[in-house]
Amino acid sequence: MPKFHTRWKVYPHGPVELIDRGIVSVQGEIQMPLGRFPRRMTVVTLSGGRTVVFSPVALHEAAMRDVEKLGTPAFTIVPNGFHRLDSRIWKERYPETKVVCPPGAKSRVEQAVAVDATTDVLGDTGVHFNIVPGMAEAESALIVRRHGRTTLILNDIISNVRHPKGLGANIMARLFGFGVHGARMAREVKWLFVKDKKELAAQMREWAAIPDLVRIIPSHGEIIDQPAAALNRVAESLS
Repeated sequence: MPKFHTRWKVYPHGPVELIDRGIVSVQGEIQMPLGRFPRRMTVVTLSGGRTVVFSPVALHEAAMRDVEKLGTPAFTIVPNGFHRLDSRIWKERYPETKVVCPPGAKSRVEQAVAVDATTDVLGDTGVHFNIVPGMAEAESALIVRRHGRTTLILNDIISNVRHPKGLGANIMARLFGFGVHGARMAREVKWLFVKDKKELAAQMREWAAIPDLVRIIPSHGEIIDQPAAALNRVAESLS
């Protein structure tokens, strides 16, 4: 697997799925030895006919047209320094889009693409870019509040890979705890990237207490429809 793509390269992916009004998501795959590991891109509409793309993934042209129907891609969020695979080619396709990432990931992301901002510059009262506490400012999330419902879009701090494809993906998902038996924080994330477990657990519990939280969309795996339980379970695992 290259560090990042320099030409438009499409791996297998599913359809552009409508998750809620103004929120679509696409589940793709990363080819690995003896298997395919899931990755997900989520696109959210913003005011003024714009969109924000969270964890960009190159799609086939028909699917790209579906994404473009939502609005003009104005922002591309690279949620941490390891989700930069398609960031350069997205910027080349949409040169006017602004690249946003957490400050702790900026140096790594900029090896692939120039970063325009490390704070919330989306300019939409219902969509907020957040830096995840306890992760050395290197992990980000997106909170979408629309029509009396809140959607939490997370990257690597929760995975829900219920159906890994192939021997290699099964071994990886089970060995590192990517959520084969339910939403979890992968062991490698907990061991290598969490810097303050207490701070991160507090944030998890704060998100879980949002009264109208209806789902979590993770970057790896299926959408989580019992978000409070998943967040509290991960918070407990950090204690």
